[in-house]
Amino acid sequence: MPSPAYDPERELKDLEPWQRELREQFPIITGNSHLAYLDSAATAQKPQAVLDAVHTYLTTTNANAARGAYLWANRTTELVERTKDVVRHFLGDPEAGRRDARSGVHFTGGTTDGLRAVARDWLAGRLTDGDVILVPAADHRANHEPWLEVQRLLAARGVHITVRELPYQESSGDYDHRAFPGVVDPRTRFVAATHVHHVHGGDMNVHRIREAVGPDVPICLDAAQSVGHLPLSVARLDVDFVVFSGHKALALPGVGAVWSRDTRGPAFRPGGWQGTPNTVGIASLEAALRWLDAAGTDRIDRWTTALAARLTDALRRLPAYQVLGCQAGLAAGAAVQRRHGIVTFRHRDIPSDDLGFILDSHGLMVRADDLCQAGRTDGQGSVRVSVHVYNTVQEIDRLLTVLGELA
Repeated sequence: MPSPAYDPERELKDLEPWQRELREQFPIITGNSHLAYLDSAATAQKPQAVLDAVHTYLTTTNANAARGAYLWANRTTELVERTKDVVRHFLGDPEAGRRDARSGVHFTGGTTDGLRAVARDWLAGRLTDGDVILVPAADHRANHEPWLEVQRLLAARGVHITVRELPYQESSGDYDHRAFPGVVDPRTRFVAATHVHHVHGGDMNVHRIREAVGPDVPICLDAAQSVGHLPLSVARLDVDFVVFSGHKALALPGVGAVWSRDTRGPAFRPGGWQGTPNTVGIASLEAALRWLDAAGTDRIDRWTTALAARLTDALRRLPAYQVLGCQAGLAAGAAVQRRHGIVTFRHRDIPSDDLGFILDSHGLMVRADDLCQAGRTDGQGSVRVSVHVYNTVQEIDRLLTVLGELA
């Protein structure tokens, strides 16, 4: 949480030389300087180091992993195993590098695929009649529907569990920790939660969930909007699963990972026969995480948080716009928790999909729809601006100029 002296303009000024150097490493950004890509929460752009790693792998090593004993196959197998440890290091796993590590890393097709694997292959077999699980009902649908699938699957077997919603505050965009005692009971066996909200951009304070459920209940964390965007340490986050997508962390689409602590309950193992892994995606993920580590996720978070503060501070002065999430954090110098590079808003008169088309006509690429938010039934979309290290102050100001004209 920033101190009362938080000054986003000072952050932007201090980090600008560092950011300018990193921006130059994204060919799609520098090659389209007339456009502003403001949709990194949907997918992030790729630095040259990732593109080079993909090219090198496909032109020197491409083979199937764990399927042959020849040189290229062995190199690919080594790549897969090495990247597992890169993931451990990147997530601050204290067991990284240890041959006897209890924690596990398994590659998936992305966050949705990973969460479904945890639900289907690990959770379903551990629940009995009358058990309770807590799930988010206002987060991304990927972290809502897999747990309902488990409930239906078990019901078909004659096992009936209770799925309760994590209490949520629309006004703050955070879980309502004061209401936790009303949903937690001795039959609570599992909690699914989100690290950074994909609509409101806030840290969801998972430590409060741990305090409410006690030391023995497993927690699964959707980290799609935090891995690659801000520092994340599983040594400090007392959770049992961290699931994320590579494409939101500068890697290629179609690859993600499940990190599992493997201490509360049996070790996580994906069920069924595992086919060919996405080896080129894994190569891109290794390169992306190494690039992010060198760039510094702490500085990336400082930069994107300051850009978000600049945007919210301006939007709160335009009565035509409603910024979603915590209202206390809109002012640039607010002392409350800041938005981590994600700002979502509505125009009070212009439908959000129309606003998205208008912004696109000005070369401003944003997300404008229901944002895949679970529990959204009002049919009212919104516009989401999400930034990464390659975005600039000038791009935010271009956006504000257009929004100001529409106001």
